[in-house]
Amino acid sequence: MEKKIPHRFAGSESGHPEDAPKGRAREGAHQGPRIYNLFPLLVGSVPDWGQRLPEIAAMKFNWVFLNPFHAPGFSGSLYAIKDYYQLHPLFQGDHQEPPEQLLKKFVRQAEKQGLGVMMDLVINHTAKDSPLVSQHPEWYLHGEDGSVRSPFVVDPDDPQNVTVWGDLAEIDYRQRPARKSLLAYWKKLVRHYTQLGFHGFRCDAAYKVPGDVWAELIETAQELNPKVHFFAETLGAPLHQIEQLHSAGFDYFFNSAKWWDFHADWLLEQYEQFRHIAPSIAFPESHDTERLAAEWGGEERRSRTWYLFAAFFSAGVMLPIGYEYGFQRKLHVVETRPEDWEEPLFDLASFVTAANAMKANTPVLNEEGPQRRFTSSGHPLVGLLRQSEHTGESAVGLINTDTEHSHDFGLDRLGEAMGVDIDAIQEITPLHQADSLAGHQRIRVAPYSMRIFHTPGKKKPKRSS
Repeated sequence: MEKKIPHRFAGSESGHPEDAPKGRAREGAHQGPRIYNLFPLLVGSVPDWGQRLPEIAAMKFNWVFLNPFHAPGFSGSLYAIKDYYQLHPLFQGDHQEPPEQLLKKFVRQAEKQGLGVMMDLVINHTAKDSPLVSQHPEWYLHGEDGSVRSPFVVDPDDPQNVTVWGDLAEIDYRQRPARKSLLAYWKKLVRHYTQLGFHGFRCDAAYKVPGDVWAELIETAQELNPKVHFFAETLGAPLHQIEQLHSAGFDYFFNSAKWWDFHADWLLEQYEQFRHIAPSIAFPESHDTERLAAEWGGEERRSRTWYLFAAFFSAGVMLPIGYEYGFQRKLHVVETRPEDWEEPLFDLASFVTAANAMKANTPVLNEEGPQRRFTSSGHPLVGLLRQSEHTGESAVGLINTDTEHSHDFGLDRLGEAMGVDIDAIQEITPLHQADSLAGHQRIRVAPYSMRIFHTPGKKKPKRSS
């Protein structure tokens, strides 16, 4: 099953697992999530996952996200789950330990590296050949002929183009007596993986499940561990389906920054609208999209610029395995195997490390405050200003979208945009010299690249009671 993600629509995909409980994400006092998506089919068995952890930690990520690792149905798709308590055969490998022990050991290994582990939670459908279909047919939607219904999507640009996922059975969340036992099953599942030590859940197609259901599942997990975080995947969802998640208690949403052209207004409008629901996570590519290196012919500067933009744009950032090496083969939820590991086109590990360190050390880049463009929409040099609502801190990203020519920007104009004297501005661009502004009146941004500037603010004084 390949998931189709219409772009330009998203909700607003937390910090380190030792951060404070849910709610801190909005207080600006923590580090946002820097997520490495360890796509399990490309790596192999669970012990093989563990071998990747040191290099992930070395790049200063603080989360590892695992796509579904459960036993799949007849299609073999990771997202067509047949048994939530058994491992995919590839992930079990030749190891005799039960799934619980293998997973618990991996989570402990990650913790020792300072990494929280997030798993995919897919509860809007199951595999069509899941035992649950015959054991609990009342949990599913049915067609007019009585057969279990498969989920589908209609292309908004062509209503005649309908994609049906025939390997899936769609769950029925309508209010009725059967929903109580259905919800009890999911609560038991969430308890199981929380007790194994998982620090977070990425909720697949969260908008297809009622917000009150998520609220109960989030409460169930946090009764066991108040620091468990929930991340809503809402890409492709219409506005009303996102808004119904407002009170569910999600810590983060994934946003649509990946599809921005750096000029249209829609992304900044979405950012402003959804940041009041929850902070968001940007990514330059995902397991559902084409590889950026493939889209742009392996151009290293594009991969650099897009990761830096994603790290700058919102509270969280995510990178899928292989991005740092310019992998070009699209990840596939059925067919990908460890043999598909590619020869690197380039190595961005040191750059990603520096970008993640920059993000971790700059509080304004770990919260969702006001953000606006201060350059004209048609100019190749795009200026974004991010501001903290808690500290008065601000950061500016200057993005040159011109692939052929450098563009200059006046340092005095930068000071005006940030509302400070130019002496207060510090460049924090990864792998850039800290004193690079000294003696200059203008900032030069190379073709298709990004530079980032920061000015510290002062914390607002606490009101006396």
